[in-house]
Amino acid sequence: MIRIAHLATNLFPVWVLLAGAAALVRPSWFTWFDKPKIIWGLGVIMLGMGITLTIDDFRKVLRTPRPVALGFLAQFLIMPFLGWAVARGMALPQEFAIGLILVACCPGGTASNVVTFLARASLPLSLLMTMCSTIAAILLTPYLTKFYASAYVAVPAGALLLTTAKVVLLPLVLGLTLHHLFPKLTDAVLNVAPLVSVITIALICGSIIGGNVEAMKTHGVSLLAAVVLLHGLAFLLGYWFARLFGYDELVCRTVSIEVGMQNSGLGTVLAKQHFTHPATQLCLPAVPCAISATVHSVIGSLLAAWWRSRLPITDGADGRGDMNEADREAPIA
Repeated sequence: MIRIAHLATNLFPVWVLLAGAAALVRPSWFTWFDKPKIIWGLGVIMLGMGITLTIDDFRKVLRTPRPVALGFLAQFLIMPFLGWAVARGMALPQEFAIGLILVACCPGGTASNVVTFLARASLPLSLLMTMCSTIAAILLTPYLTKFYASAYVAVPAGALLLTTAKVVLLPLVLGLTLHHLFPKLTDAVLNVAPLVSVITIALICGSIIGGNVEAMKTHGVSLLAAVVLLHGLAFLLGYWFARLFGYDELVCRTVSIEVGMQNSGLGTVLAKQHFTHPATQLCLPAVPCAISATVHSVIGSLLAAWWRSRLPITDGADGRGDMNEADREAPIA
């Protein structure tokens, strides 16, 4: 059963893609997964991430700060600017521009850890980067969104901050606590937590697309092009950002994946909570977030397949090539 769960988890871009396609044809299959369920669903995902964390993870950040700091800077310098630049460059309608900027300001997603494993990059480094960017997002996501999207709409940064704290900080702290109080229970949960996350992300994407079918039919091509451009550039610039600082192939791959893959679920929740139109109850800013989940999953998986066939040689110096044979065969977190 564990092997089946891992196999199903590794196919996460397929499930997300199928959910999005099915939602366009049969919206009612997914629209029942409404805003309250989406918020709770993201909480479950973040709880699943929280139970993977230990106090030692925080110590590791202090022991190897430079590659983690590199990924952190790339995440919050490159992606928000790219979101703004693509939205402006493609002259996206206001609602879609807000959504694209919002998802670009989100932290790395847990799916990046799966892709890192498949790409034979540094899974421990990926986990640390995801952890740090997720915690920092409690402050940075609301205020970066306000900085880049204020030209389009008044962004309620304080309300965004409160929502982010509720759906990110509280589940993470609860998961970390459970890990230490009930280690045997959390070890058992860890076998299925990634699959639960994949299913939840697929339902969230299907719900958003299913609830905005007309917008997808009208603007789907331009939206898809904008999201593909955003994530394609993010993967590329993340890789070369690490290369610029002299890091080896493993670290470059890991930073590329962390920058290129966002927590689209968080972007969707924030959009639904704060940018839903009061009269129509439509939430167009959530549409780019839903498309983002599919696009970065597909691009990440294709990159992982290519990189997996080109296993690099590491030098193991100071976080440059910090992945050993045991890491390459580590199970999915």
